[in-house]
Amino acid sequence: MSIRDLARHLNISIGTVSRALNGKSDVNAETRERVFLAAKELGYVPNQSGRSLRQGTTNTIGFMIESSIETADNGGSFFMPVFEGVQSVFRRHQLDLVALLCGTDEDPGAYLNRIVGRRFVDGLIISATMRNDPRIALLLERKIPFVTLGRSNIGGQYPWIDLDFEGVAATAVTRLLNFGHREIAIGVPASDINLGYIFVEGYKRALSDHGIGFDPGLVFPASGNEEGGYQVASAMLSQKRMPTAVILVNENMAIGLYRRFYEAGIHPGRDVAVIGFRESTQSRFLSPTLTCFRISLRDLGIKLAEALLSTMPAFMGNYPQDSIELVWPMELVPGESDHLCMEPS
Repeated sequence: MSIRDLARHLNISIGTVSRALNGKSDVNAETRERVFLAAKELGYVPNQSGRSLRQGTTNTIGFMIESSIETADNGGSFFMPVFEGVQSVFRRHQLDLVALLCGTDEDPGAYLNRIVGRRFVDGLIISATMRNDPRIALLLERKIPFVTLGRSNIGGQYPWIDLDFEGVAATAVTRLLNFGHREIAIGVPASDINLGYIFVEGYKRALSDHGIGFDPGLVFPASGNEEGGYQVASAMLSQKRMPTAVILVNENMAIGLYRRFYEAGIHPGRDVAVIGFRESTQSRFLSPTLTCFRISLRDLGIKLAEALLSTMPAFMGNYPQDSIELVWPMELVPGESDHLCMEPS
């Protein structure tokens, strides 16, 4: 059905139908309600291409993720609930969310530059922020509305929301120290993603707060997946004196870590203490259950969407204009993987 057919059915002008559908104030409430009811009953859907050309907008928001090994393993369990939260907000404003998947063989900056050049979306959410992320500089320069899931050291003011990596590191270190551990290893990303740097700094600060020196030999870079966890366990086993505990920056690493330790006859929770990162289905079904941290991903998605809309002129009236630099809280979920208590030396 076209807008012409809808106008003919209602016996009013095309212009009046168009203004009613677009919420113009010069159409009275009764007529607007008639138009919306008829559109719903007859299945009328606005021609988005024509509307976009007239308004200079696409009514589409892009969420950029990278199809790396880490993203592929976390995509369903992490990003889908986030997408659901984001779309729940966008739905109120008839905005559509599209996932922009950057391949492993393409530079993220070049990929984003192409998306921006095509004017494919009205705003962007970008994730997996690097230590010095050129994508942020590009979006600031082009004055394109955006919010980042993660922080970067690059200059400029922009809205960001990040997980509480410092808090996780501090809580995990304190918990293990209270159990008597003094040689605590960490498994961190082997890439330049900024969350790894933040996590290491939080780990170092927590050790220092308890009077424990930092040993760089206990930091094991690896991929944030099962294979990476297997590598971390292998690296720990190769030490002259194996660390008695390990904190992982990715929950999927625990699966590979458990397997490698079991192969060596070492039992997590009995012979070595393990703390993972985010609670997931896999973490609950590991044996022993993984001590990790809970986060509301849907609520995180809602906040990301609201933060982005607060930077877009068409929606500023609906959302606060405060600068958003938010560390998203995470709650400890005790499991059985770190119950090993060390005897005082």
